[in-house]
Amino acid sequence: MKLSHFINEHIEEILVEWDSFARTLQPAAKGMSMLALEDHARQMLAAIALDIDTAENPAQQYEKSKGMAPARIGAESAASIHGTQRQVNGFTLVQLTAEYRALRATVLRLWLPKIERVTEATTNDMIRFNETIDQALAESAVTYSERATRTRDTFLAILGHDLRSPLTTITMAGDFLSRAEVGNERTLKVGARIKRSAATMTTMVNDLLEYARTQLGGEMPVTPSLSNMRDICQSAMNDASAAHPNCEFRMEISGELAGYFDSARLHQVFANLLNNAAQYSSKTFPITILAVGEPDAVFVHISNRGPVIPPHSLQTIFNPLVQLSMDGHEADRPSTSIGLGLFIAREITEAHGGSIAAASTDAAGTIFTVRLPRMQLA
Repeated sequence: MKLSHFINEHIEEILVEWDSFARTLQPAAKGMSMLALEDHARQMLAAIALDIDTAENPAQQYEKSKGMAPARIGAESAASIHGTQRQVNGFTLVQLTAEYRALRATVLRLWLPKIERVTEATTNDMIRFNETIDQALAESAVTYSERATRTRDTFLAILGHDLRSPLTTITMAGDFLSRAEVGNERTLKVGARIKRSAATMTTMVNDLLEYARTQLGGEMPVTPSLSNMRDICQSAMNDASAAHPNCEFRMEISGELAGYFDSARLHQVFANLLNNAAQYSSKTFPITILAVGEPDAVFVHISNRGPVIPPHSLQTIFNPLVQLSMDGHEADRPSTSIGLGLFIAREITEAHGGSIAAASTDAAGTIFTVRLPRMQLA
């Protein structure tokens, strides 16, 4: 019996097996109805049977075997919808994959006893069936992953937004306790510590919100206006100094520094770079921020002396959720990063039409270079 005909004629029997296996995928399947457990399985089996009977040339079969079949035009496939629904219902990606493994085994186990003699047509049916199952699994995995990623990023955005209000309260409490007229030397120290901690948490929350924005498909918004890079760098250095009172920061300027920039965004860039430098810098040397005005652009170099960043780390340093782990990093210096600061710095810089790069050697230390064109963006 041709495999496509077997699937169509025995679809109810196959679905019973599907339901039986799906119920073992706990805890997600607990309490789910048969209709919910089957979730587009009938449509997927019908599509598989149709695909087996669809003529394909060797090139098309080869592309499908690599998971590179052409995307369907129009409505989503049943497999794509199934991937989304399984994520919504709390199934893991491993469990989703197991469903297809069980489906493959069930169909072949029920069909092969119906075969009296293995022929070339039988072998071709099995090849086409496996290709189609693999393609359906790939479609389900893609939509499952997309849904999972979007859910995670939405959660991060909501979390970051909701943390802002209590952080504002903490910051205000730190400001109040830091006033000389409020208390004594002890309360002044407590207030200063609260302010530093609140500043660190605010940086993390801001980075989290910006990351969620980029992952949810939004562009990094910039609003350029006539600004002076000296003022932007000074403001960022003031914040970094407050967050890292034991670090020495120095600023040097050269050339014309006026241009059309988003001051608030670039403040975030340089504050992130300075905070990053403070985490890895040796206390023996100052952290330097050098702003240089060139005819067409402004360059800002932030340098520190500390452990050399390995070449392989330099290749991924601007990727999200990457944190450096280097020998010589002082264990007593707290981290103020969740691995997003450099990623956000790159996104903001590129939104200005600029670029950012890093270099690290024993002789020169670690230097981050930000290039920003001074022309007004359209």
